[in-house]
Amino acid sequence: MAATLGSVLSEVLVRVGKITVFLALGVGLANVAIAFGAVDRIAALAKPLTGPANLPTEVGTAILTTTASPTAGYGMLAEFREAGMLDDRATLVAVTMNTFFGFAQHIFTFYAPVLIPILGLEVGLLYVGARALIALAITLVGILAGALLLSEANVDYDADIQPHAEVADEGEPGGASTDGGSASEASGVSSDGGDLTTREKFREAGRNTVEKIRDILPRLVVIYIVVAVLVARYDLTELTAAADPLAAVLGLPGAAVPTIAVFAIDTTNGAVFIAPFVENGTFTPRQAVATMLVGGIVSFAVTTFKRSIPFQYGIWGAEFGSKVIVVNTALKVVFIGIAVALLLVPLPL
Repeated sequence: MAATLGSVLSEVLVRVGKITVFLALGVGLANVAIAFGAVDRIAALAKPLTGPANLPTEVGTAILTTTASPTAGYGMLAEFREAGMLDDRATLVAVTMNTFFGFAQHIFTFYAPVLIPILGLEVGLLYVGARALIALAITLVGILAGALLLSEANVDYDADIQPHAEVADEGEPGGASTDGGSASEASGVSSDGGDLTTREKFREAGRNTVEKIRDILPRLVVIYIVVAVLVARYDLTELTAAADPLAAVLGLPGAAVPTIAVFAIDTTNGAVFIAPFVENGTFTPRQAVATMLVGGIVSFAVTTFKRSIPFQYGIWGAEFGSKVIVVNTALKVVFIGIAVALLLVPLPL
């Protein structure tokens, strides 16, 4: 057992070391990109979308702001609703259109720098690509809904806009703050109100990188050791035999069930958990992505109570906040379900 454990630990340390290097590089480059305004370049795509959806151009600014800070973006939409510029229907359309641009921030802060190094390039890109297409599909549904359901009766262009108080962010998929820093840092503004210098931007990017690695690395080591020991000591098919009926319904390996359970609690831990099973061939890349997406559906029950309710109720109040949660969750479940079905369809030979 000692020799086996030693070889397992050695393998884990090498694997974790490689992942840590790529993780540090990815997180560091992402933080530098954010500090120098890369997110704002993507956000600029939001403005032309308001016309086809029959919404004021101010809504495009709110959507743009969501890419850098969901709290600020949602806060602006709340201002528009409270001032009477948008009625409830128009606000729901705007919130739905926000989906892809809220996701765009996570590409820089979480998916590219954290998940892709953990999952590997093929599985990581497939997963992030699937999530991006899901978010884009929901945004397009919002635009279509605006085109079909909104008119001048839903919008008041002469409304008087009043400031709206900020609330805590809903959080990113990995459980960290969505903004990835303070409001001033996210906007590229120093504490004294001036623009950050180049040196300050690099310093802030470095600090955020160290914090992210410090948060992820302990979990990475522990979960990799647990999975590696289980794989080395036990027959995976025997361990997951009880889950075979449920997994068979989806056409997934039995190991999908514990993976979904971990993924439903924490996205990063779920990615760390499934990565060794992809490497040893238990999951194909498509099966791995489908499993993680199913875990995302299951996780809605957790994230709704942990993050969505406090965030959405804080922005909108309980009544309208509940409507936002229902619409967001329903659209995500529908499009994730479609994505899972497409991933599990056998490829033509």
